[in-house]
Amino acid sequence: MTPPPNPDALWRTAFAVAHSQILARSLKHWTGRNLLPENFTPAERADKIFHAPFVLVSHGTETDPVLNYGNAAALALWEMSWAELTRTPSRLTAEAPNRGERARLLASVTANGFIDDYSGVRISKTGRRFRLAQATVWNLLDERGYYSGQAAMFSRWEFL
Repeated sequence: MTPPPNPDALWRTAFAVAHSQILARSLKHWTGRNLLPENFTPAERADKIFHAPFVLVSHGTETDPVLNYGNAAALALWEMSWAELTRTPSRLTAEAPNRGERARLLASVTANGFIDDYSGVRISKTGRRFRLAQATVWNLLDERGYYSGQAAMFSRWEFL
């Protein structure tokens, strides 16, 4: 699906609206917590998630998973456009020495459904390094309950 040319309208695409539902429903399933209050329409939820003050990213189920969603905070932190982010294998968000640790984290999430309080070092497109803290990482379940990827959310990071 081609995003609209206006980056402020990315959340309006059919994909973003549907994916926001999956993000919220999956977080609730694994943790019992709401991503946002429940009183939003799907389109309103997509808008609120895209413009939220926390970072939210997800990837799909490819052998080498590719990022398929990043809210405005994620796009800014990784210094990427939507088009760049959604072509990036998620492993490339970590520096090569940290990729083994990242792979162990994702295997733990796959096995257990989610983890809380994850910390790790990541790198932006321009090479800017940052340490994220207190991240929640969870498995995504589609509308039929089938595994459809993983998401991560955090609001604490520091540049290194």
